[in-house]
Amino acid sequence: MDSYPTYLCINLPVTRSTRAVPHFPHSDTPAMSASILRATSAIRPLTAKKASNAGLYFALAGLAGAGAYYGLYKQDAIPKQEKSPLDPDNFVDFKLKKVIPYNHNSSTFVFELPDNQSSMLPVASCVIVKAEGLKDDNGKPVIRPYTPVSPSDKPGELSILIKKYDTGKASKFIHEMKFPWKIDQFDEVAMIAGGSGVTPMHQILEHALPNKENKTRFTLIFANVTEKDILLKEQFDEWEKKYPNTFKAVYTVDQPTDGWTGATGYVNSEMIKKHLAPATLGEKVKVFVCGPPGQVAALAGKKAGYQQGDLSGILKEAGYTPEQVFKF
Repeated sequence: MDSYPTYLCINLPVTRSTRAVPHFPHSDTPAMSASILRATSAIRPLTAKKASNAGLYFALAGLAGAGAYYGLYKQDAIPKQEKSPLDPDNFVDFKLKKVIPYNHNSSTFVFELPDNQSSMLPVASCVIVKAEGLKDDNGKPVIRPYTPVSPSDKPGELSILIKKYDTGKASKFIHEMKFPWKIDQFDEVAMIAGGSGVTPMHQILEHALPNKENKTRFTLIFANVTEKDILLKEQFDEWEKKYPNTFKAVYTVDQPTDGWTGATGYVNSEMIKKHLAPATLGEKVKVFVCGPPGQVAALAGKKAGYQQGDLSGILKEAGYTPEQVFKF
């Protein structure tokens, strides 16, 4: 498995089944109960090696369904946290924070929970995995259960240990997920972010810049309403000083103060032409876009659900191709 990080989102609802769910071994065996099969939700990789554009789906199943969930998490809850970040009525996205190799064929996938919250999962919960587009010999969806290995009161994290089987479609699919960037894959990486959309950019930079083998040059255009809204600015400024040959940050705000010296207004074609590597570099340049839907649409076109959607907007007008642009 590659050592660079994988980025994906996970939806973890609570199943409404009232039937008991047995514990399953972490292997790609077909045995599982109907109560598990009814609980599905979505988890999507940004890219997956030789995989279709369809996403990977996750769900949760408790020891006795929703009733056990409410009873257990209320008893075990951390006093300062009123409820779990999981929503029994809606799907909630979580981001893959890191992948920790365990041995030659197993790794722990650590998901980031919002606001440093604990998962507060019920005892004997398991995560149900379904890869859309992956079917068995009978044409039925591949569905697999995995039990979290992190404590339910672990702040900010939910971890799942997954063993890879060469003939196991689900586990192999998960282990082959690729982040859309790895060391020196591109000469230039352009990043356009708005608001909290800067977090995946930060993850890439945090991994790449300290690497002594990295020669890729990163340029971040970060748009916000005011200077006070700029997240992680201290970190980006520090990286600019520490890695002047491989990182540059450009800030733009909608409502500048009198002392503001950066750019103003929305990210536009002039900013892109001035600061980002040109589309003529072909495969040597990659552009990542993440921000509010309106910003993403204006820059690169709307996403089509979990898919990238057609490329349009400012980046297309600047000559970039769908292969060069990735929308988080």
